[in-house]
Amino acid sequence: MRFLHTSDWHIGRTFHNVSLLQDQAYILEQIIDIARTEKVSAILVAGDIYDRSAPPATAVELLDRVVDKIIVELKIALIIIPGNHDSAQRLGFASRQLQRSGLYILGDLQAEPESVVLTDEQGEVAFWGLPYADPAAVRSAFKVEASSHDQAIQVLCNAAISQFQPGQRNVALSHCFIDGGSESDSERPLSIGGADRVDWQHFNAFDYVALGHLHGRQFKGRENIRYSGSILKYSFSEEQQIKSVTIVDMGGTGECEIRQVALQPLRNMRSVSGELKQILESAETDPHRDDYLLIKLTDSQAILDVMGKLRDLYPNILHLERPGLMALKSATRMQPQQINANEMSMFTDFFSQVMNRELSGDESALVQQVIEDLHGQES
Repeated sequence: MRFLHTSDWHIGRTFHNVSLLQDQAYILEQIIDIARTEKVSAILVAGDIYDRSAPPATAVELLDRVVDKIIVELKIALIIIPGNHDSAQRLGFASRQLQRSGLYILGDLQAEPESVVLTDEQGEVAFWGLPYADPAAVRSAFKVEASSHDQAIQVLCNAAISQFQPGQRNVALSHCFIDGGSESDSERPLSIGGADRVDWQHFNAFDYVALGHLHGRQFKGRENIRYSGSILKYSFSEEQQIKSVTIVDMGGTGECEIRQVALQPLRNMRSVSGELKQILESAETDPHRDDYLLIKLTDSQAILDVMGKLRDLYPNILHLERPGLMALKSATRMQPQQINANEMSMFTDFFSQVMNRELSGDESALVQQVIEDLHGQES
């Protein structure tokens, strides 16, 4: 059986107050095309479908269009679990009725969980949903002691394993933080102090584990215990990551051939560093000027309307940093005796720091005259 593993769509996300909905619609259409080309039997989404528990109407509308194309047009089974950004109750509305159409939302915590069973020419594959759940929710649902995320995941895994049927191959969908995984700045912590980490060995009994939560694609413990990664870069810390979906070909005994198919975003997210003049010259021939950018200016002098100059060529600058100017300020930090200096000497110091030269005689005389005029007005 061939299926596609993806996660962390975060539909409705904004970054530096810029909506990424257009970018998400573009990349989700690409995932649909990959599913069509690869002729997959199912698409697995391992949590964080939305970016927040009460998503905006535009995000719900986009998901509705995507679901319709997958289950109605392509007739591909879509299996979803909620993540820590989602509301399991909102996401799971009418889930029992939707199963008849091929949409399976596995968000319930049950002592005897039910799987989604799909069939190919080699038999049955059971897909088990292990949705994000904090220890308190697991304690309440299973009436067990679970004080950590590790213990909570162990309870969920054991509940599914106890329902395994002879001859079935078993796939888990889970949204959690496997201990030792590489994280990014854009992931919301599940807990503090490392209490959210879980042991990969809890998943040993499954033939494949479709993980969500960490935004960089990676595997932990075994190659078939795998994060597909987020569909887009959601922070500049993910600049070097390759975003992709995972295609899994599962054989009759549960062996897996795994491929990663890269995604091409509408706009990339990257950083550019250098002096203003150098950056503007490079922008003239940059074929990707619409990318989302973090600009790091190394100029040490003040520049009038620097953002306006940059946005003329790079319209999607999200953040500007001035490490060169900050370094100069640190090196020329004002001493206590300077604070008590008169206006002329303070302006002279300011001018030399900003312009990197001294006042000329005529300029000095002009500034002195302005200061005397101001004092005269105050008198």
